[in-house]
Amino acid sequence: MIEPLKGCSRCEKLPAAGEGAGNLYLWLPTPHTLAKVKRRLGQAGRPHRYLAASRSLRVPVEAGESAEVAALLAGDLGEQENEDTRVLLLEGERRPGLADYSRVVSLARFLAARQADWVLDLLRERRLTSLFQPIVEAADPGSVFAYEALLRGVAEDGRLIGPDRLFAAAHDRDLLFQLDLAGRQTAIREIVRHGTGSRVFVNFTPTSIYDPAFCLRSTVALIRETGLSPDRVVFEVIESEQVRDLGHLEAILNVYRNYGFQVALDDLGAGYSSLNLMSRLRPDFVKLDRELIRGVDEDPYKAVIAEKLLELARQLGIRTVAEGVETDGELDWVRRHGADYAQGYRIAAPASPPPLPAAAVHRETATAGGVF
Repeated sequence: MIEPLKGCSRCEKLPAAGEGAGNLYLWLPTPHTLAKVKRRLGQAGRPHRYLAASRSLRVPVEAGESAEVAALLAGDLGEQENEDTRVLLLEGERRPGLADYSRVVSLARFLAARQADWVLDLLRERRLTSLFQPIVEAADPGSVFAYEALLRGVAEDGRLIGPDRLFAAAHDRDLLFQLDLAGRQTAIREIVRHGTGSRVFVNFTPTSIYDPAFCLRSTVALIRETGLSPDRVVFEVIESEQVRDLGHLEAILNVYRNYGFQVALDDLGAGYSSLNLMSRLRPDFVKLDRELIRGVDEDPYKAVIAEKLLELARQLGIRTVAEGVETDGELDWVRRHGADYAQGYRIAAPASPPPLPAAAVHRETATAGGVF
């Protein structure tokens, strides 16, 4: 049995929304920068005081006003000055103590975090959804093997927010751990809600899992709660080329495997390190990088590399997914050269509910035409 969840402060808890009145403390890198900041505050009619003992500038702010003040100052400073100026916001009237200095950040980072507050609202209100893209049998593109769940945010007006913007804002707001967890949970809830009966590839970022044995329990608990069979879940490492701590990733994959899930690596062929990852981690699936697949039927260099990777995976007993298939020529090439599965816009665009692949739609239409 899974132990009762206590709540991981790094993954499962969100910071408080909003901020109260207090003081913005600034440490300026040079006397010249200090003079510029004081002049700008004076022009804006904002009270401020230089504290000689701590060599800091104290600027009183009302509730929710810190972003406005930070933007006011950042606009007058150069890029390096914004990086070298250090900032701390303290609510109330207390002065900085030793415990506060771990929260001191650059002015650039402080402003970026405040401008990304919308992603905190999104997480609090659970405005997340998943689109699904089919992964089909390469030999039979009308047969769905699995769906990959692709995270999207939902703006207040209903428009979808893409993953690049979503994760960039989460990075700035220090919410990557929370967003990654919410993304896994959203994928699981959505695939169960749609009732496809297919496998689902669920993306995760290794650097967004703090302690595998602890942080993954809530994900596993949700899967059990929904009744989703472990053999229908494949956890896919995204940004595998950026993995630096292989020991940490191995620990994550071991936890997943111990619960009966399968694992996949993306971007095979994007760089040399992906081959090292494959040999050390021994995943159940690898995805050939979309850049390698693009035009593979017309590029002899790509063709040689892709063919050798497919052959290598086959010899190791690892199943392969050709990702980013967009043309008939690419689909024909990966089918002829032994890829197990294919995924891409030639098959179907990501959608919700999970779409049928184009070949299946064509097959159903042809059958219906024959009946009538």
